[in-house]
Parts: sequence; C-alpha cells; structure tokens
Amino acid sequence: MAEITAALVKELREKTGAGMMDCKKALGESGGDLEGAVDWLRKKGLAAAAKKAGRVAAEGLVGAAVEGTKGALVEVNSETDFVSRNDKFQGLVSTLAGLALKADGNVEALAASQYPGTGRTVAEEVTQLVATIGENISLRRSAALSVSDGVVAAYIHGPVAPGLGKIGVLVALESAGDKARLEAFGKQVAMHVAAARPDALHIADVDPSALDRERAVLVEQARASGKPEAIIEKMVEGRLRKYYEEVVLHEQVWVLDGESKVRKVIEDAAKDVGAPVAVTGFVRFVLGEGIEKEQGDFAAEVAATLGR
Repeated sequence: MAEITAALVKELREKTGAGMMDCKKALGESGGDLEGAVDWLRKKGLAAAAKKAGRVAAEGLVGAAVEGTKGALVEVNSETDFVSRNDKFQGLVSTLAGLALKADGNVEALAASQYPGTGRTVAEEVTQLVATIGENISLRRSAALSVSDGVVAAYIHGPVAPGLGKIGVLVALESAGDKARLEAFGKQVAMHVAAARPDALHIADVDPSALDRERAVLVEQARASGKPEAIIEKMVEGRLRKYYEEVVLHEQVWVLDGESKVRKVIEDAAKDVGAPVAVTGFVRFVLGEGIEKEQGDFAAEVAATLGR
C-alpha cells in the first residue's frame, strides 16, 4: 500500500475537484492508488459533483414546513428553473424543510443531520442528487421560528407544489386565542410580509448602521434646502418616520386595505381570536436574492469549447 501523503491528496483533489476529506477517503479505499481513487470518486458521484460545484446556482425552490408551534424555511438552489420542476428535487426540498424543524433552522446542523432512509447525511444526499440530476445543487440557508402559545403561520407565494415556491414567509404569533382563527390571521400577515418586504419588526429592531446611513442622507438632502439647522432637524425626523413606514412591519400600511397600520390590525385581531395577539417574529426568503448570477456569452462559450 502506497503512503497517503498530503501531496497525493492534493494531486487527487486537483485531478477530480473533489473535497479534501473525500480524496483522503478515496485514497484509503484504493490503497493509495491514484487512478483507483479517481474511479472510486467517480463511482460515488463525488468527482462529477465537485466539477459542477463551481457553477452558479441561483434557481431552485424555497420550502416551508410547520409542525405544532414551530415553523421552518429552507432555500435549496439549482442552476436552472427546469430542475425545480423535477420530482426528486421537490422531494428533497420538502424533506429538508421538515428536517429544518428539528435543526431549529441551523443550516450547518441541517447539513450534518441524517437524511431519512438513505444512511447518508443531508450534505451527502445533496451530493448524490447532483450526480443524479447533472447540475449543481446547494443547500443555501435555513431559518426557524417558534412560539410558546400561539401559531407559526407559513405562506408560499406562487406554489409549484404544497409548501414549495419562489418566495416563502414565516410569521410567529403569540396568543392564547382560538388557534384556527389565529392561523388564518397569521397567513394574512405572512402575505403582507411577502408583498411589503419589511426589514424589522419594531422601530427598535432597525439595524443601527442602516439607520445611520439613512439619517446621513436625509440630513444632506435637508441642508440642500438652505433651511436653518433647527428646521433641518425637524425635517429629518419627519422623513425618518416615512423611512420607518417603509421598513418596519408594525409601522407599515396593511396591504390588504391600503389604509390601516399593521400595528392597529394586529391589535384589532384580538377581537376575532378572543385574546391579545403579538407578532414576535418573521422570516422572508426570496429565491436567489443576493446571489450574483453569471451573465454568460454563449458565442464565446462555443468558441472556447472549439478551442478558438
């Protein structure tokens, strides 16, 4: 058996693009034989998966699952929208949303958890599906919300299957009131979040750095008017109230009537459910947000393939 050195692992990694630990295991399985290790990785689908791992995956699905007083969201990305219609891919996302409940939305814990009926971890199952489907797939993120007494409501915008779509929202509502009515109201709040895109629950929750940037911009805009500093301060405070109405859930205008403040709608919901209602958290996932998609030049790709 050949000695499995760091240099040999590095060579196999460069040859196949597989992960370091996979390369080390492959060399152990092949008795240190490099070509045997390549074959082992190919049989496991790891070499093929590694080659695809560098490609941008900005399509896919957002999945939601709710169980009892807990709810979870996951985003699983693929390279093409076509894959999101694949039954195996949809099954993967649905299963991962359910598993995310147990992992409390921690994506690392989710990736390391056991995938049902396979003897593989979630990360290994994703790799397996990459080899089966033939394009890069990645578990991007996960989140979970829970309440002690109340409901977590989920909303999927434009679902392609139950609990699966391009935009997913969770809303946590604490209340001792009627749970069926509370859930119906929670879905309305989740629909509002999907449409209005708040960044914070309350004014106190606004990111201080974002608030500082907004204030600095507003001050410069107000000073351009030539008004005295005392007037400028009042102008800035007035404009900040408008800013809060854009980014803070409780300060937004309720999208279902275009008039009421969300905080008033939540307060009024107590009459319907039979007890005070508090919205304690929300999560909104939009598929692919923040992923920089590559703008390919098809003609250049063909020319490169032909060696021109």
